[in-house]
Amino acid sequence: MFHLFGKKGAGSEKRLAEYQRKQDWAALAKAYYHLGAEAMDNGNLNHALLWLGRADTIYSADDAVYDKVGEKLIDDCSDRMGHLEGESLLCNDVSAKIGEMAECLGDVKVRVWGLLSLARLVKLGEKLSALPGCEVFGKLGWAVDTVLKSLQQPLTEREFNELKNMCSELYEFGDAPEFWGLGSEIAVPGGAPFQVFDFNGMMGVHLEIDAYLDGHLNMVCALGQGDELPDPETGIIGGALLPDYYVRTGAGRLEEVPQIKEELERIWSDYEFVCSDITWELVRQRVEAYREMDVLS
Repeated sequence: MFHLFGKKGAGSEKRLAEYQRKQDWAALAKAYYHLGAEAMDNGNLNHALLWLGRADTIYSADDAVYDKVGEKLIDDCSDRMGHLEGESLLCNDVSAKIGEMAECLGDVKVRVWGLLSLARLVKLGEKLSALPGCEVFGKLGWAVDTVLKSLQQPLTEREFNELKNMCSELYEFGDAPEFWGLGSEIAVPGGAPFQVFDFNGMMGVHLEIDAYLDGHLNMVCALGQGDELPDPETGIIGGALLPDYYVRTGAGRLEEVPQIKEELERIWSDYEFVCSDITWELVRQRVEAYREMDVLS
């Protein structure tokens, strides 16, 4: 297994692996919390966000785990995460910038901007779908095609229901040990393995996919009923940055990681694209190119 903590932290890595093996989820959550608190106290805020976020995900997923972890630790973890939300970190700054830029776009253009980012997760999703309980990510390609088509013509009842079921699967996935407890991972050529739990960053990539698709279904319903359209979701636009992976594997300052820099360039380039005189054919071509992309390479 790739060492997450360097030579001095090999003991922490072994403890996490042991808690995973024993399925001692409360101990796993506490271990992540202590790693995060230590990182925060030492000023390593990206690492603090990574580990505290993992602790929060685990104890929030199961009432029995929540009770075992205890209110004192949970309250401190929540306070720390609340503080981190106000820090000038790449995740916070990019999300805020995307939100501001989206306000200048029309509804459909924001949805296309999100769809382009979602398309860049298709290849990664295909690989993750081979892991236990992660089959839903193998449907990302179908979801991208279906959303693109439905921006031009109505969804069929079957397509609507399948997208709705996919949203339910993604939401339920966040509470499953297959996401946060088993340590499942895939190989990355030339790099450290990618853990499915690395989707936990940016508010949870799986949840951002769910929010985007659910928001699309809400738009479809509003159009069909003549109601006011709901605001489009923007979280997925930063979804392919995958900061947890690069922080966890010690890739350096996030702002200097080549893959992060390249993904940011794609996000801003997509914004310029949707601001231009686009056609559905141009959108299709860009989506097709992104679907073949390995964002971790």
